[in-house]
Amino acid sequence: MKQRIITTLAVCTALASFAEKKPNIIYLMSDDQSSYTMGCYGNHDVQTPNLDRLAADGMAFDNHYDTTAICMASRATVMTGMYEYKTGCNFKHGEMLSNTWKKSYPMLLREAGYMTAFAGKFGFELRDTPDGKKLELPADDFDRWGGGPGQTLYETKKNKSMAAYAEEYPHSTLSYGAFGRDFIRDAAKAEKPFCLSISFKAAHRPTTPDPKFDDVYAGKTFKKPDNYGRESGEHFSKQSKQGRQYVRFEEWGYNDNYDKVMATYHQQVYGIDVAVGMIRDALKEQGVADNTVIIYTSDNGFFCGSHGLGSKVLPYEEATRVPMIIYDPRLPNSGEKLRSDALTGNIDFAPTILKLAGLPVPGNMDGADLMKLYGNPQESIHDSLTLINVYNQSGPPVTHSMAVVTKDMKYIYWGYAADGFEVSEELYHLGKDPHELTNQAGNPEYSVAMQQMRKSYDKHLNHWKAEAVPYNNYQPYGTIFDRNVDWSEKEPLLAKPQKAGSKKKGK
Repeated sequence: MKQRIITTLAVCTALASFAEKKPNIIYLMSDDQSSYTMGCYGNHDVQTPNLDRLAADGMAFDNHYDTTAICMASRATVMTGMYEYKTGCNFKHGEMLSNTWKKSYPMLLREAGYMTAFAGKFGFELRDTPDGKKLELPADDFDRWGGGPGQTLYETKKNKSMAAYAEEYPHSTLSYGAFGRDFIRDAAKAEKPFCLSISFKAAHRPTTPDPKFDDVYAGKTFKKPDNYGRESGEHFSKQSKQGRQYVRFEEWGYNDNYDKVMATYHQQVYGIDVAVGMIRDALKEQGVADNTVIIYTSDNGFFCGSHGLGSKVLPYEEATRVPMIIYDPRLPNSGEKLRSDALTGNIDFAPTILKLAGLPVPGNMDGADLMKLYGNPQESIHDSLTLINVYNQSGPPVTHSMAVVTKDMKYIYWGYAADGFEVSEELYHLGKDPHELTNQAGNPEYSVAMQQMRKSYDKHLNHWKAEAVPYNNYQPYGTIFDRNVDWSEKEPLLAKPQKAGSKKKGK
């Protein structure tokens, strides 16, 4: 205990001494990357030397969640520090409003004097008002821009803002490493702190790894996860098996071509690892490494055959829990291979970045300061987090769900109750069952835990009801996800959904 207090005081003292000299900040985000793609998360079949070194230098987080496990909504949450229902942003729902974007961390940092840059997959679009026109990507809101619309492309030459890198780096992953290297070089010459944000396309499908690294996993056999296959998902709700995640177990070859599929997937991550190495080398070469905080994570996870599923979106661990690393070289406990098992989420990035920059955190943000955990790994910043899926696939929203996760438990509510479906609940004791192999919802031994998780769920839903934007069809879900409302009252909300841009509130 005494040593913990001494360490915490040392960290606080170090932070205070650096208050006048603002740190540079680098935010790196991969796409569709699960935790088991990295050696520092226990996978001995993969090679991620630069990411593993980053984790050893800083802190790895073992219970980090993307509160919406799909790229558009997740990226909007990262930028703004708000849950999806407050950003109003996801596929088939609608774009982020320009007033919301103005409160994002890149905008606030630039206003405060930071030199800012963005490269990669921006991931969402902007609109001036709910009923107004779509806006161009905010290239002019950054000092250096290498971003692109939609999913972007793996061929560097086809990404307009990155075309200058195409000859030397034909695959986009390393082109982003080069972009970061060049921005760091130029920013180091300016008398301003900088914030670099890079959003890699990898490891998103279509699976297109850099052929430069074809030999890394050639002929490799990979250990399958302990919850691999259909038999490990038999206890899941009927609703969870209706989306594309279910069919992609076979469509994408996890069932009969696992090693080849995973070799390709891990090769894409290997390219990111090399790009991260390029960026860290540039920091050292420009003499700014000692004053630059690095954050690394993914926009969502990936099932890769766990529970007989592919893709992401659903509120289970492989889709929602992702790798996250922070390295702050200014602090005395860096280099001690720190780990935190505290509950953290992607709502935490924007407030953390603002706090690092010495800026106030706007009251609209839902997240907390991750650096509190860096100073004391035994601390906590959240009791629970909401996991959201209102991504509109074709047909009725059967797979829509809301869940609540704590460090040890997860509760999932599946409310769709038409067409042969019934309301379903799932409860997992993550502390004892990290692979979610046993649904404890009907177990009398977990009745107290079930009531506690339902209570937490209701609290989060009340926040949704109070804070959801009055457009883009988010208000109705305050009723749809209510455990105490009969289906007959919910069904009309689904039959006549609000259109994106509508100002009409749901009940």
